[in-house]
Amino acid sequence: MNYPFENKVALVTGAGAGIGLAAAQAFAESGAAVVISDMNRTAAETAAAELRTAGRKAIGVRCDVSDEAEVAAAVNRAVSEFGSLDIAFNNAGIHVAKVETADVETADFDRIVAINLRGVFCCMKHELRQMRTQGSGVIVNTSSQSGFVGIAGLSAYTASKHGVIGLTKAAALEYADQGIRINAICPGTVETPLVKGLMEREPGRLDEVIRDIPMGRMAQPEEIASAVLWLCSPGASFMTGQTLTPDGGYTSR
Repeated sequence: MNYPFENKVALVTGAGAGIGLAAAQAFAESGAAVVISDMNRTAAETAAAELRTAGRKAIGVRCDVSDEAEVAAAVNRAVSEFGSLDIAFNNAGIHVAKVETADVETADFDRIVAINLRGVFCCMKHELRQMRTQGSGVIVNTSSQSGFVGIAGLSAYTASKHGVIGLTKAAALEYADQGIRINAICPGTVETPLVKGLMEREPGRLDEVIRDIPMGRMAQPEEIASAVLWLCSPGASFMTGQTLTPDGGYTSR
């Protein structure tokens, strides 16, 4: 990945591990100053410290995206520390074990929506206020292949990810003539600590997942990060309100 992000400031949520960490590292290696945000303060600060050791500009902040006050504080920290907010990758989210809709606990549904959908909304709200003032910016929201298809046993998760796509499209139309681009990335199954933990709790699930991917493997976090960086780059300057789906062919069936 070789993109021109010198003198740019990027905020990445859910960046303590997995896709978010890979993207934060890639932004930093491409010259951007990076704000690494995660619910796990230690993970965020450790990742930022490693980038600084490598000569990059980075800070780590704790942020629960379902808490609007913490989101606002993270955006304000990015601007106060580095002077602007040029790029936001709203990646924080959670997955869940499969369960029939009739057996989903309402509290679990609320938690999934609060993080996966409301969290994206809260991030966009405060990022857009800064970008609107600047007259420029790029936002990428993490949806999922589940934002396009229904998956039995994942109704709450699927609903949250469908919602991210709708939110992305509507906001993109609002800001298309204000120098702000907003798109969504819709990854297939990615080999992250979150997914590994889920697979370990559900024996046999990994084989089932791999069988459903036409390419016959999971994605690596760096492959998704590469797509995110392209969406944020000048090479995607006419892309807004779109969904990019690196899913190994899953949704093409």
